[in-house]
Amino acid sequence: MRTPSQRAVSPTGARPASAPALSKDSELAGAIKALVVAGDRDAARERFADLVASQQRRAVRIAYHYLRDAHDADEAVQDAFVKVFTHITSYREDLPFEVWFTRILVNGCLDMRKARARRLRWALPLAPAAEAPASEPVAAHPSAEDRLVSNERAREIVAAVDQLPDRQRTVFTLCHLGEQSTAEVSQALGLSEATVRVHLFRAVRKLRTLLSPERSLV
Repeated sequence: MRTPSQRAVSPTGARPASAPALSKDSELAGAIKALVVAGDRDAARERFADLVASQQRRAVRIAYHYLRDAHDADEAVQDAFVKVFTHITSYREDLPFEVWFTRILVNGCLDMRKARARRLRWALPLAPAAEAPASEPVAAHPSAEDRLVSNERAREIVAAVDQLPDRQRTVFTLCHLGEQSTAEVSQALGLSEATVRVHLFRAVRKLRTLLSPERSLV
């Protein structure tokens, strides 16, 4: 198995001098790395639990968008956290932890999708499912009508995002679901920030076209 530094998406290099201060999670990741280097893995695991709690919700959203299955998304997120801890000594403290972690998570999701496609290619055709796949959870205690409208709208959005070109879909997912800035996505994908902005603009414009006239996505 390749380590995160050998994956398809690579970092762009040194952090620009004008980059903002690193987040608390980045500082925590640096502290965990120092503990592992010092040989105190028990203390590192305790601190790592805080990092997992901070990143898990965002990670599940990203993984679910790529995999469209709650069980697979959970598995991908847990696998990403295992890889992060296993390779924490390769983390560069001058880069945002969120960028490094997202890169590992997205690569893992893409690997899982490829593996799933290979399995389906050799599987016997199955009868259509009785019900459509469940969408992401909606607000607590919605009415039956609200659930129907919400689920239908979610399916429309998912179908529209799937029609985007690969790079536009990835940029849109990281910016809107991963809640990352264009600068962070630039570092994660190895693209200039201007290129990321272009992909994001084109993705939003395409989605508005695909989802009209019902209502605009953004």
